[in-house]
Amino acid sequence: MRHQLITLALVAAPLAAQAPKHAATYPAPPAAAMAAIRESDLKRDLYTLAGDAMRGREAGSLDELRASMWIADQLRAIGVKPAGENGTYFQWWNMKRTRIATGASAVHVGTAALALWKDVAPAANAETEVAAPTVFAGDGSDSTIDVRGKVAVVTMTAPSQAVKVEGTYSYEYRYAAAAVASTAGRLRGRGAAAVIVVADSIADAGFDAFAMLRARGMYDVEGGAYRFAPQPPGAGRGGRGGTAGGAAPSVVLLARRSLLGTLRADGQAGDIRLHLEQFDSPSVNIIGVVRGTDAKLRDEYVLYSSHQDHDGVRYPIAGDSIWNGADDNGSVSVALLAAARAFVKAPAKRSVLFVYHGAEERGLLGSRYHAAHPVVPLSQIVAVLNGDMIGRNSPDSASLMGIQPPHLNSSELVAMALAANDKTGKFHLDSLWDRPTHPEMWYYRSDHVPYARLGVPAIEYSSNLHPDYHTPRDEPSRIDYGKLTRMTQWMYLTGWYVANVPKRPALEPGFKLER
Repeated sequence: MRHQLITLALVAAPLAAQAPKHAATYPAPPAAAMAAIRESDLKRDLYTLAGDAMRGREAGSLDELRASMWIADQLRAIGVKPAGENGTYFQWWNMKRTRIATGASAVHVGTAALALWKDVAPAANAETEVAAPTVFAGDGSDSTIDVRGKVAVVTMTAPSQAVKVEGTYSYEYRYAAAAVASTAGRLRGRGAAAVIVVADSIADAGFDAFAMLRARGMYDVEGGAYRFAPQPPGAGRGGRGGTAGGAAPSVVLLARRSLLGTLRADGQAGDIRLHLEQFDSPSVNIIGVVRGTDAKLRDEYVLYSSHQDHDGVRYPIAGDSIWNGADDNGSVSVALLAAARAFVKAPAKRSVLFVYHGAEERGLLGSRYHAAHPVVPLSQIVAVLNGDMIGRNSPDSASLMGIQPPHLNSSELVAMALAANDKTGKFHLDSLWDRPTHPEMWYYRSDHVPYARLGVPAIEYSSNLHPDYHTPRDEPSRIDYGKLTRMTQWMYLTGWYVANVPKRPALEPGFKLER
């Protein structure tokens, strides 16, 4: 993916122009506080948090809880006070999981029983029962083949280059997911009861990854804030089972390439029965506070945000099945510990919250929960400084989300961040990732979003995607610790400015996200 690097002055001309004017009014932190941010501490902490012993910290697992207890222990040792429930560092909540119940589901074509997740894998959660004859529809492009009411078997066609979004999981998995969607899309509006897409050689290599991820199901949290704007009833995709106005088949499955001979004969009895199960898993937010020194301002809070979870133990790549998540998001998690050391060394006028959100990888669940159930009134949180992946790629480049409309919700907060960058990392800022047209929708994929949607000034720091993202190769040994130190200093200094200026950063009038 091509990235357009721009200098500080070009990020947003009005904002950059403000930075020098305001920089002189921002109080500098004591030298001892900035000196408390040490590269050696960041490296030591990251090798522990993202080491193999933490097993990838998957949300809802004992591994996430083990990592959460370790973070709480570090906060206690640093001198950060607990700000969670009942005098602890923890805010507990339940993650709602919905998945296809393997034992209660079955797929048969003719006399062949196709094993879920080994022979075939549904592309999405679906509660459905389909009993219909099969029809082989080639690659799905021949509209004269009648598929209405039938189980259509199609051979896979390669997705367009535009569909292959770079930097997410393995290439074979991404190819399989995109090709299933585009191939099944050829049958949209033709009334098929179900579609079985037979993998080509590339998707077949990605089948295990596709199946393992789909078998995990979907996750949610009750009573959480929204990640995206709520849709009116009937909008979007159809409900479970059936079709939406006859537009889409009720279920789409990916089948292994070796099954083409079994599946291509017309008129076989197709029987697809998929049933869902739901259950709760505990997850947790870790929350600590450094109280402010100013009697009038100490009940206002600057919130530093990270997430402690990653993807756990999954399908192996090159013999490694532990998805360590060193950059995502171990890098920011240890950065917050370093910033905490600085604020304990020299507290600011306003109080500072350090919030580690659980289950971000499952859909921003921890931040959605805390934004709806904050440990302090939301009106007293003056800014959210969120980070996601700050330790990779070019040493002199980074991104700041929330710096341009429609994502800009506080010009004053951005001006402080730009001024802090000028004093610390001096990063060239890549503006493309913050654009609403960016194919990765990067702005919406981290924990600042629920707060921004509720009217809290919020920005996100990132060094962006890389080929090791969401793979076992995201390990501590691949982190640029010099860059991580400078990114940490940048985040810290921004928060120091916000915590000490006389007036809290103002929200942009009429701020509204585009989705």
